[in-house]
Amino acid sequence: MHDQAEALRLKMLKAQGKAARSVAIISGKGGVGKSNFTANFSYSLAQKGKKVLIIDMDIGMGNIHILFGATPNHSLKDYLTGSKGLYDVITPLEDGLAFIAGGSGLETVMEWSESMFDRLIDAFSILQSDYDVILFDMGAGATKSSLDLILAVDEIILISTPEPTSITDAYSMMKFICLQEADKTFHIVSNRVLREEDGRDSVARLQLAMRKFLSAETNILGFLPDDMNVRNAVVAQTPFVKLYPNAQITKRMKAITESFLLGNQSSNSIESSGFLGKLKNIFRKGRV
Repeated sequence: MHDQAEALRLKMLKAQGKAARSVAIISGKGGVGKSNFTANFSYSLAQKGKKVLIIDMDIGMGNIHILFGATPNHSLKDYLTGSKGLYDVITPLEDGLAFIAGGSGLETVMEWSESMFDRLIDAFSILQSDYDVILFDMGAGATKSSLDLILAVDEIILISTPEPTSITDAYSMMKFICLQEADKTFHIVSNRVLREEDGRDSVARLQLAMRKFLSAETNILGFLPDDMNVRNAVVAQTPFVKLYPNAQITKRMKAITESFLLGNQSSNSIESSGFLGKLKNIFRKGRV
């Protein structure tokens, strides 16, 4: 019955010609502003008329809701265990923008029951038709379970800073993923940039290293300056793109958003999005 219901939903999605872009936002190390980027990038996408859902997968350290001044009452885990319906665990943030807290225990995906995984597939089948972009805010670095999800999504946005250690960690992270899936789509953003040339140089070095040593192409989305408005916005629990619409960092974020949207190469087509299929394969392999 589950397979028939899922097939019907996917047939409807195919008829509509729509499936949300699934994007993992990652970093090689903590403290580079990944979650702050996610919050402001999602808000900027919503300003462009896109329906966006954030799923906080930074287990135990999730803080997306704090950056919006919101308090989720339930989590994805509540849905997976059957105690809440799918729409009960979605917290509205802004017009066209919503959030799902991960909840503790999601790191043990391979220990889930089959019914929990069926509910996960059901959820993403529905959410892919409800939203234009689904952003997964991942924890820093890579664990076995986070890598599984990262490999399943359509695209990856990697956040780094110009610091040499951050660049090294970012390259190591991309290399680790690329060795698992050579054709994964990577976007690069440099954050907390003090000088413009440092920002351009850091992302160019990452792009060159990926091309030279891994024969992998990456897309540079841009860079964000180190800006006191970011700190002020965190204290105010409001995205800086909303609080400071004319700030230089907001202009940079809007340019990054434009670049991301322009790079949408038919990823709204169900045929080109293998997200659900990859998730199913991950679960099957974990059961063998």
